[in-house]
Amino acid sequence: MIAFKEEDSVDKYSVGTCSFTDKALDGAFYPKGIRPAERITFYAEHFNVVEVDSSYYALPSERNSYLFAQRTPADFVFHFKAFGLMTQHRVSVKQLGRSLGAHLPPDFDEPYVQTPPPEMLRQAFDMFYGALLPLKLAGKLGLILFQYPPYFTKNSEHLDYILQCKEWMKDYRLAIEFRHNSWTNEQELASTLEFLRDNDLSYVSVDEPQFSSGVTVPPVAAATNDTAYIRFHGRNTKNWFRRKITVAERFDYLYNHEELAEWTEKIKDLADEVDQVHVMFNNNMNTYPIENARDMAAMLGALETKRKVELIDQPGLGI
Repeated sequence: MIAFKEEDSVDKYSVGTCSFTDKALDGAFYPKGIRPAERITFYAEHFNVVEVDSSYYALPSERNSYLFAQRTPADFVFHFKAFGLMTQHRVSVKQLGRSLGAHLPPDFDEPYVQTPPPEMLRQAFDMFYGALLPLKLAGKLGLILFQYPPYFTKNSEHLDYILQCKEWMKDYRLAIEFRHNSWTNEQELASTLEFLRDNDLSYVSVDEPQFSSGVTVPPVAAATNDTAYIRFHGRNTKNWFRRKITVAERFDYLYNHEELAEWTEKIKDLADEVDQVHVMFNNNMNTYPIENARDMAAMLGALETKRKVELIDQPGLGI
């Protein structure tokens, strides 16, 4: 497993994946026939951190948070991706559930909600906050990832909205991921990082495909408080903007050693500045995130045999 060693800055590293429920992992990472309820316990035998991305598509539940806390060891950390409604993404009406859906006017006949009524938005924040309390009380809640959409460009209105998100999330810690380079270009990067630093918000460094259109951000390694957060999305330029493909197909990319090595010194430098560095792999195709998390942990010197990542040899899975 990816764990801690008491030497240099290695004990600051946590390396894991964004999601642990992908079907491709059954029989390749998870033992064949494993029950869904057993997955997180098995995963926690190999990694000490996970990012729950299902909370982007639907609000998490307090019951699941309680079960997550019960089924993982004391040193395990859960990060959660904020519900899409909370980050100004378009959300399907079906994703709202009965409670949030009740805020829609009776004559609302659109399949998606882009601009929710204020009372709906506030309730979404309150429900999200309450659902994660069991993990917060158990000391296992990490950061809440606010990944804003590509059309969330840098302006005063959006700066104010980020601060509103922080206020509504109260004492939870937030990580901020931008997807438009108006926040990170040469003219704006310094002021963006200063804004995050002044408000104790973690900047999310990303590795993702690069385009000249401005709807992706450069691989800037930076920390704006005591926790550094890096997400690896893969570099699949062909699929990044394709429509009618699965999420896994969009992030279909296995990093090679040289590509990971581009980040190791950056990550080590960040570790000299902060208390914790979280390195999360979102290239969720086949066993790619498991493989790359294992590889990165080994390259950082944070792979400990006590929690060893093993993959079951399966043809066709790129292992």
